[in-house]
Amino acid sequence: MRSLVKRGLKAGLFLAALSFSVVAQQTYNDKNTLPEIGVVAADAMSLDKEMIVGDAVMRQMRGQAPLIMDPVLDEYLQDLGNRLVVYADNAKFPFSFFWVNNDAINAFAFFGGHIGVHSGLIHHSNTESELASVLAHEISHVTQRHLARSMQSQQRSAPLALASMLGGILLAIANPEAGMAALASGQAASAQRQIDYTRSNEQEADRIGITMLARAGFDPRAAASFFSTLNEQYRLVSRPPARLLSHPLTESRVADARARAAKYPEVRVSSSKAYHLAKARVKARYTFSEHFSLEYYREAVAKEPSDAAYYGLALAYLRNQQPAEAQPIIDKLLSQSPENLFYLDVATDISLAQQRYDEAIERLSPHLKRTPRNQVLVLNQANALIEAGRHEPAVKILKDYILVNDESQLAYQLLTRAYEKARDRKDMHQSKAEVLALYGAYQRAVDELQFAYNYTGENYLAKQKIRARIKQLREQEERLKRL
Repeated sequence: MRSLVKRGLKAGLFLAALSFSVVAQQTYNDKNTLPEIGVVAADAMSLDKEMIVGDAVMRQMRGQAPLIMDPVLDEYLQDLGNRLVVYADNAKFPFSFFWVNNDAINAFAFFGGHIGVHSGLIHHSNTESELASVLAHEISHVTQRHLARSMQSQQRSAPLALASMLGGILLAIANPEAGMAALASGQAASAQRQIDYTRSNEQEADRIGITMLARAGFDPRAAASFFSTLNEQYRLVSRPPARLLSHPLTESRVADARARAAKYPEVRVSSSKAYHLAKARVKARYTFSEHFSLEYYREAVAKEPSDAAYYGLALAYLRNQQPAEAQPIIDKLLSQSPENLFYLDVATDISLAQQRYDEAIERLSPHLKRTPRNQVLVLNQANALIEAGRHEPAVKILKDYILVNDESQLAYQLLTRAYEKARDRKDMHQSKAEVLALYGAYQRAVDELQFAYNYTGENYLAKQKIRARIKQLREQEERLKRL
């Protein structure tokens, strides 16, 4: 389906009330210095508190960072991450991986097992093992609790640590340069101590990440090769990318990564087809402009007619409002791999672009019977049903999906649209409230629920449900204030 990029919710966020200028000033007063992106933590934080704070930061991310909401890419990234987490020691909670629409080479981890990956990371990687090496490194930061250990070592008080973390991480991700400036204040000696501690974190994350990489069946030499690529690409650049600023890359670190990888048998690991298709999707939809994506993939198909190149060309045609040109390409790819979710997604978009709604619904239906909870299939089918004016079945499959995926903002957005088109004002406002709650905009979510309450009429059960949800949201907001 046509993916969305969250550009930012600029008003009404509870978490956004943590002023960056206030955080920066407090950071200066307490001599807190530049932390790694995603390697900021709190004093002796319990696992339960880590989960609460991680959830709060993730809501802030959804509200203000340019996240990519793309079910196909999400499916690939979560699968890749899970393949690594299986081999991670000390994984105390489920990990959640998400994309940031930013062509910088970077990734970051924070409380609660949340790991963000810039789209530029897969764009600039040469192999799937290189991409996996960065994920393994970030997973290691979480499992080793570098966040909590870092804040404990600096003896911060919990409220100040929370404010610095929430404000600093968000700003650093949404605007890396501004974020770095906000967090970099402090005396030089204190800065040096923080850098020294960071290096020890990096060495530990490298060591554990390389072990994880090898155990998961990837090439353990990929970490060192990616380090070399970064060093070579940016050795003459006055300002290196955010990845190198937040994760210092010294010669000793590169040498150590090579030495550790050399302990494992040399293996040749081919990148998966999904990796190549995900990389093509990122470039065609997010990295390149509309016209350049078409030019790029026409040339790519002429030079090396791979499935990924043809897939990128189909995406480029579709992005340039040329679904008829994309159709034969996807038909051929689907004939070779009829179960491929990357292809089914684009085939659905082509059908919808040509207003062939029933065709899209019928194509997806047999796949949904086999895997009824798959996000790519469910969200594409719901979108097709809404476009076809079949709101009731769209609502049904979305509500079933949300029962086990209650943090899917795209599912709630589709549900809101289905209710809106069906002129169901009560449920539309309730669904919109859940979208706002996912952004941490609790007061605005309560406002939407109060609008919904006005449409309940004499339905006593609906009134009770709305009142209970308002109470839950207010308690959740108060819980964050008490951290």
